[in-house]
Amino acid sequence: MAIQSSSASSILCASFSQDNRGFSIGTKDGFKIFDSESGRLCYERSIGAFSIVEMLYGSSLLAVVGAGEQPSLSPRRLCLFNTRTGAAIKEMNFLTSILAVRVNRKRLIVILQEKTYIYDLNKLKMLDAIDTVPNTKGLCAFSPSLDGCYLALPASTTKGSVLVYNVMERHSHGQIDAHRSPLAAMVLSSNGMYIATASEQGTIIRVHLVSQATEQSYSFRRGTYPSTIYSLSFGPSLRLPDILIATSSSGSVHVFCLGLLINQRSQRSNSLLGSMIPDSISDAFESAHHHVRHNAVPAGVKSCAMIHSVEIVTSTSPTSPATASRVSMFIITYNGYFQEYSLSISQMNEPSWSLEREFNLFRTASDTMIDS
Repeated sequence: MAIQSSSASSILCASFSQDNRGFSIGTKDGFKIFDSESGRLCYERSIGAFSIVEMLYGSSLLAVVGAGEQPSLSPRRLCLFNTRTGAAIKEMNFLTSILAVRVNRKRLIVILQEKTYIYDLNKLKMLDAIDTVPNTKGLCAFSPSLDGCYLALPASTTKGSVLVYNVMERHSHGQIDAHRSPLAAMVLSSNGMYIATASEQGTIIRVHLVSQATEQSYSFRRGTYPSTIYSLSFGPSLRLPDILIATSSSGSVHVFCLGLLINQRSQRSNSLLGSMIPDSISDAFESAHHHVRHNAVPAGVKSCAMIHSVEIVTSTSPTSPATASRVSMFIITYNGYFQEYSLSISQMNEPSWSLEREFNLFRTASDTMIDS
């Protein structure tokens, strides 16, 4: 591993666009927008510290929030910014600090500690305000799909319960009691069908079918010892998200093969013995669905990861035909690096990891405007 640990975080926030084609970082100096495929710096603005920088796909619209290190960049002010013109479209002020922002083509979500606001993005009109339990970390998950447009928020401060809210129809969809300990991370699949959750213990990661959350869930054991889960990401499949990845404070990257598990569960449930075995017991300790890259990033350095692609590769050899899976994933580390890892899983379920590329996010030469 080439990257080195840093005594202080260089990055204040990092996130990928809804289509994963670009990513943004906020720093003490400003914010930057990159192309995920090439690593090219697309836009840079150096005007002070930013704690939130959210993209709307590959458009010129950004939702940004300052880190409060200067009066003009208050953490209580949300600015909708146009990278093409370099001007603010709209500024919105709130009574308390903004902890998270999510956006899709029709909705803008603003997360405060005890309040969540939902806006019509086109008219910038407030549609709803949700009272929440104290959410000091601004924890949330949002599906950009307009058909399954769900928002997930913590429903308890003492256990890992999740409130799922239908943003387009503006009503509560239900509550998921996922963990015994408070939540640390969660993510919705792009189509809104599945949600993955991790508690502050970080030993078990659970995946729930949103439509039947209380009846259907899949459990994966990340490890035996507690670890803080920094990020969760589903594969880009429009139907079943067959891969889930997680990064943690241990410095490891974990890949869980959800598609394989669901197929095996379906086959097992068709048998008399299989129908008598509780899924929560057998799945949580099933190591065959779990692959780990240890020391992928420095331990204790926060990271943000996403799955770029999942491919099925079939050997053309007439003597030994075989099918393998190849997962490509991107990782942003908060000490300033971008990495691309690939994981090949053979037909015999043998993993092979490779670091494909890596670069320092602060060594890219650029002026204020590179390309928009």
